Formats: sequence, C-alpha cells, structure tokens
Amino acid sequence: MTPETEFIAFCGQISVALLSAALALVLWRLARGPTAADRVIAMDLMSMLVIAFLVTASIIAPETSYLDVAIAYACIAFLGAIALARFISRATRGQSDRCKAEVSDD
Repeated sequence: MTPETEFIAFCGQISVALLSAALALVLWRLARGPTAADRVIAMDLMSMLVIAFLVTASIIAPETSYLDVAIAYACIAFLGAIALARFISRATRGQSDRCKAEVSDD
C-alpha cells in the first residue's frame, strides 16, 4: 500500500467512528424528544449522517455507485423532511386556532 492509500484508509476509519458517535447521539435525541419538531430535526440529521456514511464508503472502497445511492437518498430525505414540517405546521396551527377560540369565549 502506498502512503496515500494508508492515509485515506486511516481517515476513513476515523470518519466512520465519528459518524457512528454522531448517529448514537441523534438516536438518543430521536428517542427523547421532547417535541415533535425535535424528532423531525433528528430524523433529518440522521438521514444526512446516512448520506455521509455512503460518501465515506464510496471513498474507502472506490465504488462510485454509492454516490448515486447517496444522491437519490438525499432527494427522498429532503422531500420527507418537507412533508413532516408541513404536517407539524398544520397540526400546531390547528392547536393555536383552538386556543384563540377558547380565550375569546371567556
């Protein structure tokens, strides 16, 4: 192995270790919450970490097909995050309308 290859392999191992630690912290936030918005943000960050894993795997094992999967996954994750944000926005708007109605009835 050349020194460049060894350095890339070493950096890849460090990257995988750091991404694994970040994924563990995100899973903890996903489980703990406390609000739905926190969980949506944690899911979005988790999808970005999966994309980072795919890119790292593409660099470690010189395989460009991982990059294609990462691009497709990023598009799907973006649409999912937008859909969840709209869902939460509509749900909280309904709650605020009910609160305003209760206050005006008094």
